[in-house]
Amino acid sequence: MTTTLYAGLAGDTDPGRFMSSGLLRSRNSGAWERIETGFPDVPQTFALLADTRRPGEVFAATHDGIFRSADHGDSWTRLDAPKPEFAVWSLIRHPHEPDTLFAGYEPAAIFKSTDNGRSWRNLDVAVGYPAITAGMPRRITRIAVDPSNTDRIYASIEIGGLIMSEDGGRSWRQALDGLYVVEDAVDLHSVLVDGKGKVSVTTRVGTFQSSDHGRRWSKLPVPALREKGSYCRVLGQGPADTLYLGAGNDFDGDLGGFFRSTDGGASFHRLDLGAPLKSTVFAMAVDQVDPERLVCSDKFGHVFQSDDAGDSWRSQPLPRGIGHVFSIAIG
Repeated sequence: MTTTLYAGLAGDTDPGRFMSSGLLRSRNSGAWERIETGFPDVPQTFALLADTRRPGEVFAATHDGIFRSADHGDSWTRLDAPKPEFAVWSLIRHPHEPDTLFAGYEPAAIFKSTDNGRSWRNLDVAVGYPAITAGMPRRITRIAVDPSNTDRIYASIEIGGLIMSEDGGRSWRQALDGLYVVEDAVDLHSVLVDGKGKVSVTTRVGTFQSSDHGRRWSKLPVPALREKGSYCRVLGQGPADTLYLGAGNDFDGDLGGFFRSTDGGASFHRLDLGAPLKSTVFAMAVDQVDPERLVCSDKFGHVFQSDDAGDSWRSQPLPRGIGHVFSIAIG
């Protein structure tokens, strides 16, 4: 079986921030190659979606909309999804309905497809946001459907907290609000729901978890990579109670860390990937068939793969000078 890795380059859409563009692949651990044929221009690739159960198929969420390939990225077709004002930041598949997709946009909006991307409809996510975030950008960085109750859907917002629906997306409410003097804890980068309905979110000051659908939260003991807490970026679900976490010491940091918990988040250990991480880990993908197989990348394109839930790793860096990596996928 051919294993294909995909890596997407993008950046922050805020004015004055550095922005990269590009989309690459590697087949069976071979050399990385560009796969941008079919795009109107070189894409800013914020999210990728692939599945080893669907060989050849991969979706790319970009600044220009959502695109699909059926041939491992040799060619691409634009899907009939709305063109974003800034970017499509997130793209996920429903845990039990394989043709149902969700896409998260900037400004904050969520679109849903029930025919594998051929058509889309808007889910009205008009909600209130924490007052401390007034005037700040709001982008849907991740969407998660609770596998134990698929009417319950969460979406993390950078910068705007966590919104949730308990009726399959028909209505939404803010699930993370309170008394704040800074926006650190409502600057969310990822959300993950495990098979028991436990919700975890990443923020710029750590990772938090709720066992009661967002009513109460506790900070998880992620080792701090800076004084106020690790800049936590991306979460992945491993086998059983294993969680994977990519982090660093800032958005533009010079230190990255990859952590693993084997007890559902009660404790975390920093893993040795065999080479130093010189920037924050921004991208991760876990094989949905075999969750011991995963791949991650720091912002500067240092890509690492593991086949044993992170016990051992091999390196497959992108060509020198390529970054910023915002997305990665296994197909």
